[in-house]
Amino acid sequence: MSLDPLLSAPWVIQLHAFGALAAFFLGALQFTAPKGTLPHRTLGGVWIVLMAAVAVSSIFIRPALFPGLPIWKWFSPIHIFTIVTIVGVVQGVVLLSRGGPALKKHAGSFIGMFVGGLIIAGALAFLPGRIMHQVAFGG
Repeated sequence: MSLDPLLSAPWVIQLHAFGALAAFFLGALQFTAPKGTLPHRTLGGVWIVLMAAVAVSSIFIRPALFPGLPIWKWFSPIHIFTIVTIVGVVQGVVLLSRGGPALKKHAGSFIGMFVGGLIIAGALAFLPGRIMHQVAFGG
């Protein structure tokens, strides 16, 4: 295992990878921590910002790797998680801002983003040919 492939990657890929890693651990902490407390709300806000940064940065990964790539080639099937995450962030924030009974429903959006955007998409990042595969397995 070596971080060299990631550390030599374009900055947007580093932002994406380290943001996703931070969001994964912070999200796992949020699941186990007491709900409704000031730390939960504060760390939840940080997690939302991290997830938004991870989603937006994912849009620019392919152009960073292949400068001059036409915009219609910026996206691959894994980018469905970008759309799902952006929708989840907006939906979760709307539910939080409504308060009352809607407040409890925000968990569904955020759990969905955690599973889809961090666990499933994160696992796909380790497929052969990707930078995280090089980080974990060399080559």
